[in-house]
Amino acid sequence: MRIGILTGGGDVPPLNAAIRAICRRAFQYGWEVYGILDGYRGLIEGRLIQLTPEAVAEILNVGGTMLHSSRTNPQKVENGVQRCVETAEKHGLDAVVAIGGDDTLGAAYVLSQVGLPAVGIPKTIDNDVAETEYCLGFDTAINVVVDALDRLRTTAASHHRVIVCEVMGRGAGWLAIVGGMAGGADYIFCPEVPDKLDSVVEHIRKQREQGKKFAIVVVSEGAQIEGIGEEVEEIGTDAYGNPLLRERGIGQRLADAIEEATGFTTRHVVLGYIQRGGSPTAFDRALAIRFGVAAVDLIKEGQIGYMVALKGREIVPVKLDKIAGVTQQVLQEFIGAAKAMY
Repeated sequence: MRIGILTGGGDVPPLNAAIRAICRRAFQYGWEVYGILDGYRGLIEGRLIQLTPEAVAEILNVGGTMLHSSRTNPQKVENGVQRCVETAEKHGLDAVVAIGGDDTLGAAYVLSQVGLPAVGIPKTIDNDVAETEYCLGFDTAINVVVDALDRLRTTAASHHRVIVCEVMGRGAGWLAIVGGMAGGADYIFCPEVPDKLDSVVEHIRKQREQGKKFAIVVVSEGAQIEGIGEEVEEIGTDAYGNPLLRERGIGQRLADAIEEATGFTTRHVVLGYIQRGGSPTAFDRALAIRFGVAAVDLIKEGQIGYMVALKGREIVPVKLDKIAGVTQQVLQEFIGAAKAMY
């Protein structure tokens, strides 16, 4: 057997841990493993490298991806899907393991339907891939958010300030809700629940009256908030049709609106790519290993067109067609628990 590995979309810290696990399990079976460079772009262009035990020996704790990544969508490139199949045939790949979010896994489903055997591993700090409780990278990113909120709290308290912390999350607010809840946020805005500026202003004023002279507000980059001005002009979409949010500036706009409405000094912080970098947590490393081993075992068992998923304590196979194009939003129980804390 000869298999390929690709990493698509945004990087997350445990990608290398997953690559290492896939390789080691495959080597146990006597298989050859090839790394596909730059995600689907490399599969289209035929850029592969053979992976050896030595190449993956010391990458468990190294963030990012040794194979590099891109947001290339094979369906948006001329003859892209066919070229992927031709590359696999040319290099004798019996299957491809695609590590990525819903876009990357959706493309893997398309490829599996046209003759390129593929299995998937869910990866995104947004934790919005359907049918799995955790995606690779989420736990590490949550710890970054909580650490940031702990640090922001001391400076906010020292200067009697409101600090707005903007976190990632286009269509799902897992980072905002879980990170904000664990980090003791005084108010959280997430994409799942449209909200109003007046609500947070009233809450902050009430806190001041009760003696708390500072506040930490967490907001997802994709949150919808009535009362903070007109939406900024659209600046386009990525290769998968997702809106680009880098210039939306919701954190700054929210901070400016809070200061104007309350008169309280308000600052904003955008965590941005800090959430995606650094070494993976122990949980993410262990999950990456379990996912990697399970993905190779699926190939060995002939279960092509599946993604490995965490359900409870078990790793289970889920058909790729069940997760393609589906965004797993934050459960109402999580949102209710977070709101109960403020």
